Amino acid sequence: MTDSNLPSVQLADAITAQLGQLRRHLALAPPHEAAQILANVLDYDTGLLGEVTELVETGSRFAKVHSERGILPPEVWLALGRAANELNSVGADLNEHTGTIKQVAAPTPPSSRPAAVPVASAMVVRRRR
Repeated sequence: MTDSNLPSVQLADAITAQLGQLRRHLALAPPHEAAQILANVLDYDTGLLGEVTELVETGSRFAKVHSERGILPPEVWLALGRAANELNSVGADLNEHTGTIKQVAAPTPPSSRPAAVPVASAMVVRRRR
C-alpha cells in the first residue's frame, strides 16, 4: 500500500489529474490550439513525451537494482525496460512530425487565394455508418 501523504506520491497524483485535464482540453480545443498542445506534448527534447520516457527509464533502473537484490521479479525490470525502449522509439518517430504540427499551430495570415481542396491520404481510412 502506498503512503499518499508522501510529497512525491501527491505530486504523481496531481500530475495524473492534470494530464486528464489536458486530455479534455485537447479533445475540445479548436485545431490551432490542439496543434499547439500536441506540439508541446510531442516535442521530444522539451515536451511531455520525452519526460515520461525518461521517467519510465528511471523506473527501469530502479527495478533493475531491486530485481538484482531479489526484491522485485526480473520480469518487472524487463517490462519497464521494454516500455522505455518503445516510448523512446515512438517518441523519435513522432518527433519527425512535430514541425508539421507546429505549422498547423502557427497563425497564418489570410490569403487572397481560394483554399486548396484537401486531398485524402492513402493513410486515411473513412468509416461509413
